[in-house]
Amino acid sequence: MDRTKKFDILFRLGEILKSVGQKHDWPGYEIGVNEEEYKQLQELTKTVHVYNGWFTEDSILKSFTGLSKWLSKSNLESFTSSYSAPKKEKTIAIIMAGNIPLVGFHDLMCVYLSGHKALIKMSSDDDKILPQLLNIWRLFDENIDNQIQLAQGKLENFDAVIATGSDNSSSYFQDYFGKYPHIIRKHRTSVGILTGEETRDELVQLGHDIFDYYGLGCRNVSKLFVPKGYDFKDFFEAIFDFNPIIHHHKYANNYDYNKAVYLMNQVPILDNNFIMLKEDETIYSPLGVVLYEFYEDDQKLNNKLIGLKNEIQVIAGKNHVQFGAAQSPEIDDFADRIDTMEFLATLS
Repeated sequence: MDRTKKFDILFRLGEILKSVGQKHDWPGYEIGVNEEEYKQLQELTKTVHVYNGWFTEDSILKSFTGLSKWLSKSNLESFTSSYSAPKKEKTIAIIMAGNIPLVGFHDLMCVYLSGHKALIKMSSDDDKILPQLLNIWRLFDENIDNQIQLAQGKLENFDAVIATGSDNSSSYFQDYFGKYPHIIRKHRTSVGILTGEETRDELVQLGHDIFDYYGLGCRNVSKLFVPKGYDFKDFFEAIFDFNPIIHHHKYANNYDYNKAVYLMNQVPILDNNFIMLKEDETIYSPLGVVLYEFYEDDQKLNNKLIGLKNEIQVIAGKNHVQFGAAQSPEIDDFADRIDTMEFLATLS
């Protein structure tokens, strides 16, 4: 199948994701699925939390809406325009993470568009949504089962690997899959840079970078660099409307535990009863905590960020990714800045 047909198929899938993501009622047969099929996907967004408490309806709807933005025909055409089709079809094993809903969809999309086959090992934390999407995908592409397979048990009969996981799992991936052509991603996090001149709306948008998906994504901001003497008063006021996050029991458990540890160890923190700020030179924070570090010299800060480039997924702030966009990547924002499409195009 040529790419133009695949653009149309993914566009139709994207229209369904967009409609469900925006909580629209079934719009009619023009959407490409009947009312029962549409409602099955809607119902899934409301019940997945039973299997994974982090996957609330709002999180899944946000994921659907974000993915749908990639799947316009113009985006897909532009995204693939500089990549040639592979000389030979390969089977690509995709080992997906499960920290946020459908976090592995971009890899799957790349394999599908490249002309290779995908053999997917889903995370047990996110194994309910993708099979339902494939049921819908199948309505538009009758050959989808030849292109995308969900692995049961041990991965076998593949030619290359794309794997995403923690630092611990990446070591295992390297040992097990290192002999194959591969992309193996480790744990990363994201940081924000404040100048002290941010508007209230910019600080509100920064709140999305911190709290969307409960802070579980590698694109969530877990560390702030702030100018020496920065007063967090405006920041705390701007993020106040995110306070309902504390009513999520899993988030609250993490917040309470970390707060207790800090208090017992007399660690100084700033606290607004749903997020803690802790001064620290590291960039990885526990859940319910944002670290901060003062800076005085822009060049020294820039040099530090360069030194941390292999640990940072996104830098949010002036002259970087705008606040509020950290968890809304563009279609060509490749994870770890590794061009997945180029990797797939050059397999021989």
